[in-house]
Amino acid sequence: MKPMLVIVLLSLHLFLFAQKEPVKFAPGKISNGGVFGLTISPDGNTALWVESNGGRDTLVIKESHKINGVWQDPVIASFSTATAAWKDIDPIFSPDGQQVLFQSTRPVPDRPDRAGFDIWAVKLTPKGWSAPYHLGNTINTDISESFASITTNGHIYFMKENENKKGNSDIYVSRWINGAYQVPENMGMPVNTVDHRESNPFIAADESFLLYFSSDPKGLGEVDLYISFNKNGKWTTPKNLGSPINSSMAEFCPFYHAKEKRLYFARQDRSGTRMKEDVYYIEFDPEKFRD
Repeated sequence: MKPMLVIVLLSLHLFLFAQKEPVKFAPGKISNGGVFGLTISPDGNTALWVESNGGRDTLVIKESHKINGVWQDPVIASFSTATAAWKDIDPIFSPDGQQVLFQSTRPVPDRPDRAGFDIWAVKLTPKGWSAPYHLGNTINTDISESFASITTNGHIYFMKENENKKGNSDIYVSRWINGAYQVPENMGMPVNTVDHRESNPFIAADESFLLYFSSDPKGLGEVDLYISFNKNGKWTTPKNLGSPINSSMAEFCPFYHAKEKRLYFARQDRSGTRMKEDVYYIEFDPEKFRD
């Protein structure tokens, strides 16, 4: 066999092998040991994520743009806080890329005593991001709501803390009907469980599948990523995404980029005095998990 052909075949083998393990996203530039909650615009050129510095005392949304294939130096997103006056988390692009949902502890109009996270949004305008706007007090309550993702039809799936603290949190959906968000509905079983945390729901644009995390102890780590499919209006028994996506650490904040066919997620290591958390990605085909 000719040396050049050997080199080509070896390179191909190494490339294919590398795709089987999650890859750290933009190491040093974005993944710096203190980030989570990445979302990428449908065209693949704008990234938003949460800068945590390995803690939860200061949470800011950062932004970067890809120019000539290179992610540029991050800046604080114009709709986030530059003074740590409040906490902003979990940005997610809408399927058309014209809106971003996020959660914030900033003051809520007409709710001066509200202290938890509420769902807010911004729209993309010719001049950049619009002013943030609150999604109202039907979908938002005095109980924290977080990690909201949206379908093409405008339905929002999100995590809400349980008032009775049983299981700590569940996944809810608020449907967009006649120009208004409806009272959120608990997704119920089999997605939600009685005793475990379910959170960080990423809903497919067409509502065909749901990615999320659960603290079910049958998983590989503290929390694992799962997938459930919408079959004739009913959600299927969730499947653990398994190794190498899940590990002995905590995997959370899933985001599926349909054009890139990649799953992005955060991985957290709590072994030190501060959490070490970075964003990873892996080639991903949801249909491989469908029965």
